[in-house]
Amino acid sequence: MKLSKTYGHLKKELDAIEQALIEAIQADHHLLRESSTKLLQAGGKRIRPVFVLLCGQFGRFDIERAKTVAVSLELIHMASLVHDDVIDDAAIRRGKPTIKQLYGNRVAMYTGDFILARALEYITFLLEPDAHHTLSRTMVELSTGEVEQIKDKYNWNQNLRDYLRRIKRKTALLIATSCKMGAIAANVPEAYQEKLFRYGYYIGMSYQIIDDILDITASEAELGKPAGNDLLQGNVTLPMLFAMKDETFYQQLSAAFSEPSGVSDKEWQQLLVTMKESEAIPQSYRLSDRYLQKALQELEGLPEYKAKFTLQRIAKYIGSRRS
Repeated sequence: MKLSKTYGHLKKELDAIEQALIEAIQADHHLLRESSTKLLQAGGKRIRPVFVLLCGQFGRFDIERAKTVAVSLELIHMASLVHDDVIDDAAIRRGKPTIKQLYGNRVAMYTGDFILARALEYITFLLEPDAHHTLSRTMVELSTGEVEQIKDKYNWNQNLRDYLRRIKRKTALLIATSCKMGAIAANVPEAYQEKLFRYGYYIGMSYQIIDDILDITASEAELGKPAGNDLLQGNVTLPMLFAMKDETFYQQLSAAFSEPSGVSDKEWQQLLVTMKESEAIPQSYRLSDRYLQKALQELEGLPEYKAKFTLQRIAKYIGSRRS
């Protein structure tokens, strides 16, 4: 089953959000318009808009207000992807050339900046101060996380706390913010807003852990980018942390990346095989499952609405993801 089937009843609302995204990126300059359109056409799960829509249904749901929030958050996510690809020198994303690959670093960075500016412009239509405070705090954390990730590249002496802090900033906070801002837009009671925020945080943590597992275990065709890309880029993920507890693997990893010429394809492939065959993968899934259970617990006590059952199904889908 595809993730989209868990929220198929939202198709009409998601189509409206997709159209609003198309309109939001129509820049006066043809190059910005063209590059932004390429990025949008590359697709995506639109999971952040889904969380905005679902969490808004615990209050006085209004599609126009929900759409405003959903478009802004998805644009922020898109902008972060463009900037990530420049930092990582990534040529492929979702099986298609990145904006950086198509237009170069400068255009890619300005495209990301333009999309981010449009996101901030869009959210001004929502007047609630709490929404703006929530979003601004999240963006500060996102930026801090990006800098920390650059600083920690090829640093094999990291710990679990470093990793969890990084994926909180990289993924979990924006999903948590999507849940909370969807609730704010619908005037959901504050106690429910906080539960939905924590649900989104735990879901985001689990989702990123599984993404990091799949970077090692899935094929290039399934990923839409080279398998093992995190390892090659020097980004320490959870499976790597667990695998590095084995002294032999740690020595192999350090030796492979110590050569001035860089890691060879043979060494890289051997490191991936070793991680796949180790206990690092099941250990990583177990931590992901712990976050998922916490997410489901946060839904307890919420009204028995269809949105609640859909949030539960999304959590269970994420927990079962193996490709």
